[in-house]
Amino acid sequence: MQSLIPALMIALGAYLIGSLSFAVIVARAMGLPDPRTFGSGNPGATNVLRTGKKAAAALTLLGDAAKGWLAVWLAGIVGAHFGAQILAVHLAAIAVFLGHLFPVFFGFKGGKGVATALGIMLALDPWMGLAVFATWLIVFVVSRISSLSALTAAVLAPVYGAYFTASRATVITLCVLTVLLLWRHRANIQRLLAGEEGRFAKPKQ
Repeated sequence: MQSLIPALMIALGAYLIGSLSFAVIVARAMGLPDPRTFGSGNPGATNVLRTGKKAAAALTLLGDAAKGWLAVWLAGIVGAHFGAQILAVHLAAIAVFLGHLFPVFFGFKGGKGVATALGIMLALDPWMGLAVFATWLIVFVVSRISSLSALTAAVLAPVYGAYFTASRATVITLCVLTVLLLWRHRANIQRLLAGEEGRFAKPKQ
């Protein structure tokens, strides 16, 4: 019980970090339309890219991934001082992801969590995170479908977690993140099953 309260407080801080929606922040800073008002309405890097500003999309991607990494990293450091490192890290991983999905600072309308999940996984175990990213990249190169790449990587994440970390807590955390990510992509899943999901055009040679 003594370690639970600090862990919950750390998780609250992680949620607030996750609530920083970089798609909206970057769009405002660069004078772009609010990403929640056009395209898919999703405040994420892919939708920001629809403005034609690659730099804005890149900053969004980096910011969303960095906040996932930072929240978990800080949780490990602060949690260790209270003898609650493992609990704090895994609660923070879920909390920062929930913050991205339901940001308190932006009307609880957040993104789909792909970049933030990657940042979380890199913080939990760099090799696991790289394996997840490699999976995303391979599927994307073959299919040119961003959502399919994300869904495939998400489903395999707990498998990678078991292999690279052998940690039950990590695997459980990854299962929670996977379920949330699948739920957030439910419309994409329906379009994939119907063969209607959009593809990115291959770059010209």
